[in-house]
Amino acid sequence: MSDKPHVFDATTDTFETEVLQKSLTTPVLVDFWATWCGPCKSLTPILEKLAGEYNGAFELGKVDVDREQQIAAAFQIRSVPTVFLVKGGEIVDGFPGAMPEGQVREFLTQHGVLPAEPQVAEAAPVA
Repeated sequence: MSDKPHVFDATTDTFETEVLQKSLTTPVLVDFWATWCGPCKSLTPILEKLAGEYNGAFELGKVDVDREQQIAAAFQIRSVPTVFLVKGGEIVDGFPGAMPEGQVREFLTQHGVLPAEPQVAEAAPVA
């Protein structure tokens, strides 16, 4: 279980509600990964960082392909990492393999997923 904001572990039991239902209102990036996967170890921290930085503009669902073989089979995952963007209950795009942070940002931007605006406290009116 992840303790990072906007990051969760997707399982067979939670996939429909945590990914498909949630994607009806918020895009969900689904990261198919494995503990033994070298490229996953470089991509996962980038995705987790962006999920926090984008502060709810998208949610990151992580699927451990060894533990969640049924989900991996349903999505025909042949290699890890593989990432899908789910919007409106459907996969709209994805990419195989690890990408540098700049390319992941570009991928998100192409699909209208933009970083959250920084919260700025409003100044009190001057009397």
